[in-house]
Amino acid sequence: MTAVRPLRPERKARGAAARLSGRRAEVVAALWLLAKGYRILGFRLATPLGEIDLLAQRGSVLAVVEVKRRTSLETALEAVTHEQQARLRRAGAHIAASRSGLRDATVRLDLIALAPGRRPRHVPDAWPNSWNPAS
Repeated sequence: MTAVRPLRPERKARGAAARLSGRRAEVVAALWLLAKGYRILGFRLATPLGEIDLLAQRGSVLAVVEVKRRTSLETALEAVTHEQQARLRRAGAHIAASRSGLRDATVRLDLIALAPGRRPRHVPDAWPNSWNPAS
C-alpha cells in the first residue's frame, strides 16, 4: 500500500486561490448573462454525466456554459477538449430531459471567456461542430 503524502502548504494555497478565482469568474459570467437577458438556472451543477459551470436559459435555448479564465479567447476555446464538450452536451441533454419545463429546449454549448483587464466574452454555440449523436 502506498502512503499518501500531505500537500505542501504552498500547493494547498495555490489550489485554494485557483478555486476562489474560478468561483469569482463564474459569478462574473452569470452577471454578464443576466445583463444579456438570460435566466440563470444553476451554478456548478453536478449531473451523473458531468459538471456544468453555469446553466442558463433564454427563450427556448438552454445554454450549458463553460467558464474559462485565460489570456485569450483562443486559449479559452482550446482549453475545452472534445471529450469535455461531449460530456457537457450529454449533461445538458440529461438536465433538459429530466425537467419538464426544459424538454423542448434546444441545448447549446456556450463559452464565457474572461481575460485580465478585458470585458467578458460570450461565445454562443462555441463548439457547433462537436456534436456526435453516437456519443
